[in-house]
Amino acid sequence: MILKGKAWTFGDDISTDHIAPGRYFHLRSNLPELAKHVLEDADPEFAGKMTPGDFVVGGNNFGLGSSREHAPRIIRVAGVSAVLAKSFARIFFRNAINVGLPVLICDTDRISAGDRLRVDLSRGTIENQATGETIRFEPLPDVMVTILNDGGLAEHIRKHGDFRL
Repeated sequence: MILKGKAWTFGDDISTDHIAPGRYFHLRSNLPELAKHVLEDADPEFAGKMTPGDFVVGGNNFGLGSSREHAPRIIRVAGVSAVLAKSFARIFFRNAINVGLPVLICDTDRISAGDRLRVDLSRGTIENQATGETIRFEPLPDVMVTILNDGGLAEHIRKHGDFRL
């Protein structure tokens, strides 16, 4: 799977509250409306300026905090193709895969805001088209790629009638 888009950079410790602000909790049953506020507390302009296919690029401990499944879900609904970070909170990582959002652990120090990226999930490479550099990451296990290709865990089970590879 090849993904292409622009990088939106965020720092360390982006919490699920930064991603899905609690003041919009009443919108949790309206994901497209809630997605209009994705990452609003980290960058108030992000949701209005990003375009489908773009990347969220974080530092360490991305997605810390509550186990709020809405956080990775609204990132995906907003059209983000993947989240790249040095590390993820464990529950955020699993929730992201379950909702069909690729999350990649990699060195994000050489990615700047606005850089155009080309990510190859199978090869484990990120080509930074702004700098010409290639950043490597551990490719996701085949089971996770299959779940992502199917659109998330629920869609995978609907498609196969079971949890299959």
